[in-house]
This record gives sequence, C-alpha cells and structure tokens, in this order.
Amino acid sequence: MLVEDRDRAPSETERQTRGNAPARLLQAASSVMIERGSTELTLKDVAARSGLNGALVKYHFGSKTGLLTALLKRDALAAVRQLNTLLRQNATPTEKLKLHIAGIVNAYYRSPYLNRLIHDLLYQSSAEVAQQVSDFFVTPVVEFHRKLLAEGQRCGEFRAVDPMLFYFTLFGAIDHMFHARHTLLYGFQVPQVTDQMRRDLIRIVTDMALGAVLAERRG
Repeated sequence: MLVEDRDRAPSETERQTRGNAPARLLQAASSVMIERGSTELTLKDVAARSGLNGALVKYHFGSKTGLLTALLKRDALAAVRQLNTLLRQNATPTEKLKLHIAGIVNAYYRSPYLNRLIHDLLYQSSAEVAQQVSDFFVTPVVEFHRKLLAEGQRCGEFRAVDPMLFYFTLFGAIDHMFHARHTLLYGFQVPQVTDQMRRDLIRIVTDMALGAVLAERRG
C-alpha cells in the first residue's frame, strides 16, 4: 500500500519507539553537545543523532528550549537525589562538603554542556524557564548548603557562614573554568579541561572552601 493504513494497529516496535522517543531525543541532544563542547545544536542535529523525526521534539517538548530544559531537569534530578543521599550519610560535615565539591566538578567534567546550559537557560531564556531551572536545580542546592552549613556549625566543625555567599563563592570557583572557554584557550593556551586539571581543581577548591568554613581550633 502506498497510503497509510489508519485502521492498522501500531506494531510493538512502533509502540516502543514512540514510548522511548523522549529519552532518545534527550540522549541525542546530550551526546551532540558533549561531542561539540557547546550548547549550540539544531533540531536537525538531534534528529540525525537519535534517528527520529525532528518534529518529535516539538511534539514531546514544545520547542528546542523545552528539550534543553528537560535535559537539564533530567540531569539535575539525578544530582538532587545524590545531595539528599549525601546529607543522610553517616559522615562528618567536612567529609560531606569534600564529597559535594568533588561531585560538582566531576559532573561538569563528565557533561561539559551542563554549566553552559544552566547559564543559557537562566540568563538567555524567558523568565518562566529561568524560574523552572531555579526550582529544580538552584533551590535544592541552596537548601542543601543551608542544611550542611547548619549541621557543621551545630557540631562545632564550621564557623557561621552565609549560605548565599557560600553558594556564589563555591559555584563561581568551579563554574568559571568550565564556562570561560576562551579565557582558558587564549589566556592559558589550554584547549580544554583535562583529567589532571579536574583533580587539581577539586583539591584547590576544597582547600579554599574548608579555609572559609572550618571553625578555628583552640588549644
């Protein structure tokens, strides 16, 4: 037949393809951005990588911005679950802070698009999208910092620290290396963040953060 048989029930393969389409589109967008080291991509890029029709992006996500917001939400929810698990661990606040810093750096290194995507959606999209990003990413991290800093202060490990200043200082120290690609390349002649740089960044940011929050030991 040369025309669509509208009475024919979709096959199991077709049903599975339709059901898996959102996840496939998200993974395609992620892999393209990792490969390019950029958040610049088109619906054609996503369609080619996923093997699906680009019109499905609009069907499932409404727009390219909707797709990218959903991708960030997918990654953010996984990170938020890890924060909640970390907070419940039987470890000192200092050890939790060390693990948190390593987790941020490793997430940015593993998914180089992550920090640029956050910037794009927070500062270059609509107020509605920026609010969504704040709700599922920024707010949970800020709340985690409040709880961790309070826990550290209660047990005498940390001094009193403003959670807002702590958030901006910590993420500023980590984010800029991954976001400022041109500074890295033209200022330091380094084309990309290497694994050794990742390890060194974890160490230096951890030292800086502990210097800022650890209570002074007496005696």
